[in-house]
Amino acid sequence: MKTDLTQRFLQEIKKESITPKIIQEQKTSDSGEFVEMISILLHSRTQTHAFHLQTESYAEHIALQGYYDGIVGFIDIIVESYQGKYGIIRGYKSYPLSDYKSVEGTISFFEKLCDKVTDLRDCCQDSWLQNEIDNVCTLINQTLYKLKFLK
Repeated sequence: MKTDLTQRFLQEIKKESITPKIIQEQKTSDSGEFVEMISILLHSRTQTHAFHLQTESYAEHIALQGYYDGIVGFIDIIVESYQGKYGIIRGYKSYPLSDYKSVEGTISFFEKLCDKVTDLRDCCQDSWLQNEIDNVCTLINQTLYKLKFLK
């Protein structure tokens, strides 16, 4: 009997062509905010590398290297997972780079980055994407710890 119901359901799907509608309805997300968040994270990688090359502090140099090495993997995981469900995203933005001024300026950069990622995190409701965004916030805060307390 269960098989009969399954077969009838599948026949209805074929007859009504509802499969594309179901898939289309499930694929909803705010891709504008998602693209903004990813663009900011991509920028943060390059900006951090520039700071890394300009600082005269060995501790900052190493802390910043840890960030720019680590963020690439998280960006890939987030974007590839997102695109697996929602499709290829386009429209990345770029931002100008700033020169290194001080450790306080670099700390401010990371604090603002953390705030922005936190503000944009709701662009994805999927728990598995939220988890990866949490990992990005962890990396940012770990970098802040190193910049603030390790000399």
